[in-house]
Amino acid sequence: MTQSKVRKTVSYLVMTISSLVMFLPFLSTVFNSLKTYAQFTSVPPKWFPNPVQWSNYSEVWKLGPFAQYISNSAIVTVLSVIGGLISCSMVAYAFARIQFPFRNTLFMVVLGTMMIPSVVLIIPQFVIFKSMAMLDTLTPLWLLEWLAQPFGIFLMRQAFLAIPKDYEESAKLDGCNPFQIYWRIFIPMCKPTFATLAVFTFMTKWNEILSPAIFLTSKENFTLPIGILSLGGQYSGGEQYVVAAALLSLIPILLVFLFAEKYFVQGSNSAGIK
Repeated sequence: MTQSKVRKTVSYLVMTISSLVMFLPFLSTVFNSLKTYAQFTSVPPKWFPNPVQWSNYSEVWKLGPFAQYISNSAIVTVLSVIGGLISCSMVAYAFARIQFPFRNTLFMVVLGTMMIPSVVLIIPQFVIFKSMAMLDTLTPLWLLEWLAQPFGIFLMRQAFLAIPKDYEESAKLDGCNPFQIYWRIFIPMCKPTFATLAVFTFMTKWNEILSPAIFLTSKENFTLPIGILSLGGQYSGGEQYVVAAALLSLIPILLVFLFAEKYFVQGSNSAGIK
């Protein structure tokens, strides 16, 4: 066996073992969601559910207003995605293509804010939203995305910098102003990066726990992750239902990722993410 074949065999073996290591916890979660409470808490633990409790998934809908939780999460996520795409792309276009004083310095300041932990910001945000009478509403959960987040700015700026200046100069000769160039040329040419940012924002906001736990108090305003967590405190002996509900919450993320997979990979590569 040649050295290249040995290297390829070892690479495939490492990839297979790594994939199994990552897949086994998910498989264990699926099995746990199909167990009875006695099987779920048995010692030593039982790997396979016997009998299989498919009814756990239907019982989840009876334990709380999950339709309302899903609706709240959908509102927050959709508004966050729209706001993130608009605000981040406009700010990124300014940093990438418009000349103004201290442009690079300001961009470095924006990137520097990425190093600030979100936990540090949550108390000032709470005080601000309280003064604006926005607590216990969905507004604080999506409003910040309309103010351009640093990661989205960086992602879109990298994509805009990769576009040759010839397109921009040709558009200027045709009489286009900066906004028309951004809208008619840069947005259509960066659809993969837009899809990448949309997927990242969707996953982040759909699974967000910290901000909803801080800003929301009324059950009817809970998002899906908070609603699922509330099951653990309300129903003792129903942990298998919490696991089933958590798996159900993954379905929208999987659908979005599968739908945008091609654009997601293209956008990641064009933005320099490896």
